[in-house]
Amino acid sequence: MTTLSPTLDLTLALMREPSVTPFDANCQTLMIGRLEKIGFRIERLRFGDVDNFWARRGDSGPVLAFAGHTDVVPTGPVENWSVQPFAPEIRDGMLIGRGAADMKGSLAAMVVACERFVARHDDHRGSIAFLITSDEEGIAINGTVKVIEHLEARGEKMTWALVGEPSSSQQLGDVIKNGRRGSLNAVLTVLGTQGHVAYPQLADNPVHRAVPALTELTAELWDNGNEFFPATTFQISNISAGAGATNVIPGDMKVLFNFRFSTEVTEQQLRERTEAILDKHGLRYEISWSLSGQPFLTAKGELVAAAVASIREICGIDTELSTSGGTSDGRFIAPTGAQVLELGPLNATIHKVNEEVRAADLDTLTDVYERILEKLLA
Repeated sequence: MTTLSPTLDLTLALMREPSVTPFDANCQTLMIGRLEKIGFRIERLRFGDVDNFWARRGDSGPVLAFAGHTDVVPTGPVENWSVQPFAPEIRDGMLIGRGAADMKGSLAAMVVACERFVARHDDHRGSIAFLITSDEEGIAINGTVKVIEHLEARGEKMTWALVGEPSSSQQLGDVIKNGRRGSLNAVLTVLGTQGHVAYPQLADNPVHRAVPALTELTAELWDNGNEFFPATTFQISNISAGAGATNVIPGDMKVLFNFRFSTEVTEQQLRERTEAILDKHGLRYEISWSLSGQPFLTAKGELVAAAVASIREICGIDTELSTSGGTSDGRFIAPTGAQVLELGPLNATIHKVNEEVRAADLDTLTDVYERILEKLLA
């Protein structure tokens, strides 16, 4: 039997745990056991039904924190997989199973990188930390955000946060996320009067009233973006109306939509401009807003420099800094003042059936993480 590398061995152990969000199964215990052996102090933090932990080695600054999540999305129909989702296999150099890329491979690489670094630099400067949650793939209210509140309440800060989200596109290290767009959600209810389709004069069709306003919202130029962010986008994700009958005018219409926004516009400006358009069209409506996260950006600094140089040295490529994609837990860390980057394996198969990652990439990722540690804390 081929001997697996320490990173692959730990990755497989983590992937065998059915940690569908928000449940951690046994993943954090596996990580904690390894970290305790190399001198990390562990603080288990359970909020609601979510397991989290904060681990730290060292008492002084600067603090380099590895951040990530042990929870994964549901598998979908198991019969559609080429392997059992929680019985991972390596086939033709590819590690297949739920969590391979998002993000148990990154977690294993972080732990092994720290083990190797500490073995050579027992007296490293500053501190190394881990912020791990099991609530990233779910509603994300009892995970990283609560741990950050806990740390902030006692004045404990991170200098740099390296999030293991799968950031790479075509090859390991070709893209790192140095920021993310903000995400603003809305539930709009357009009010009308239900009635018979044969007597429209006795009813008020909310669909007919809403269409011009929605058309204007979809055509609106919210901003032009900037050097780091693409232009803000507006997307309707769901529309529902009617009683399920062809002869009934609906009494109301519900619309769900989302903004992914740059730093060129604020949450409040988006709300006000949206409601101004709705008002202009004379709609009777109710609207509820929810902010998933503000945009954040680490344009430059020691963490960016260390990551870019490490990727060039280990992978032999120049990385691209990007703010594309969805939200991540980096949105909760950045407001503390920490420099935040996301660096992980290829993201082509995340959340899909037969999620996979190149097995060799996880060993390379371990080397990159270790080199970043060297540059920042050796």
